[in-house]
Amino acid sequence: MRKTIAQKKALEASVIKSQMEKNGQDWRPAGSRKKAHPFLGLGACVPFAAVGYVCKFMIRGYSFTALVCLGIIGVILFYTLMPLVGRVFPQFARVTTIVFTVLLLCGLALFSFTEYHIIQASFGTPDAEAEYLVVLGAKVRDDGPSVSLWDRINAAADYLKAHEDTIAIVSGGQGEDEPITEAQCMHDELVKLGIDESRIWMEDKATSTDENMRFSLDLIEEKTGTRPERLAILSSEYHLYRSSLMAKKLGIEFVGVPAKTSRLSQLVNHAMREVAGVWHFYIFGR
Repeated sequence: MRKTIAQKKALEASVIKSQMEKNGQDWRPAGSRKKAHPFLGLGACVPFAAVGYVCKFMIRGYSFTALVCLGIIGVILFYTLMPLVGRVFPQFARVTTIVFTVLLLCGLALFSFTEYHIIQASFGTPDAEAEYLVVLGAKVRDDGPSVSLWDRINAAADYLKAHEDTIAIVSGGQGEDEPITEAQCMHDELVKLGIDESRIWMEDKATSTDENMRFSLDLIEEKTGTRPERLAILSSEYHLYRSSLMAKKLGIEFVGVPAKTSRLSQLVNHAMREVAGVWHFYIFGR
């Protein structure tokens, strides 16, 4: 008899539990429910807000890291506030949380997949021998080359010293806030590093990676009468994957030559930003 009564109560509890779960309600006894205080979530946002502020307003060139911090804050706030919404609209909160979580996981998977290809391409092409080396430009500041541009100049000098028959095409125009063209800056610094001026051709009109390659190919054809089928491209390691996609679109064989980024924080920032650049190319073709 006692066993029958116990079984009946267990069955009733199971039915109540199933019904409450279906309605998005918490079936656990009041004393066993552990609810995270909203202030814990808000407190978790503080370090990301601080890093984002520093990257946006106090350090040049780290705006994308600030954007990532803003995204993380948004995710934290969503999971912090949605349980509060669930007290009033349980079904809405449950469905919204599931949809958001699925989209978030898909986004992270897509980001990881793209970053894998970026990292894979960052090591460069094993056989880096080429007749022409296009050195992609980067920011020129009032006091000289930016860190990224210095990295590319030094890598270009090392490559040209190791491949004495290669001609370098330094490619990059002049931005509104740049004192000289990127091509001129790279030319001058390479000469200072001991590279013969006759081996350095300047392409000083390009304003994008796509133009870097197209204008450099036009310059080679103008000077030699032929268009090369194989081209070495030197750029920061995180930029080589997108460069290879553009080279493929132009129908040339791509040889990647990485310029190792000397600042780890800059490498992390630009490697994350490059994911957006890759998908911009996939969608818009440039």
